[in-house]
Amino acid sequence: MKKVTEKYENNLKADLLDPVEAAEYLNAALADGSHEVFLMALKDVANAKGISEIARETKLNRENLYRILSTQGNPKFKSLSSVLHSVGLKLSVEVENRA
Repeated sequence: MKKVTEKYENNLKADLLDPVEAAEYLNAALADGSHEVFLMALKDVANAKGISEIARETKLNRENLYRILSTQGNPKFKSLSSVLHSVGLKLSVEVENRA
């Protein structure tokens, strides 16, 4: 008998539609220290909302968004800021906790 399971992606997408959850998810990715991990997480957040919707709101074409959000992406500040804004987030800077 097959056990019915739900893909984690379905719950992740629903969770990432909440800006608070999305911010925590992205902050966890930033804590990893890898820009590739952050861009993968940002791509998850963008996919939750919909790349087409973000493209329309940011005036960036979808192909450019996919390139920006790839692990090899190197988004410009303006593009990164636009994508974050479209999902209800913004960039901020914190004091590093040095122990």
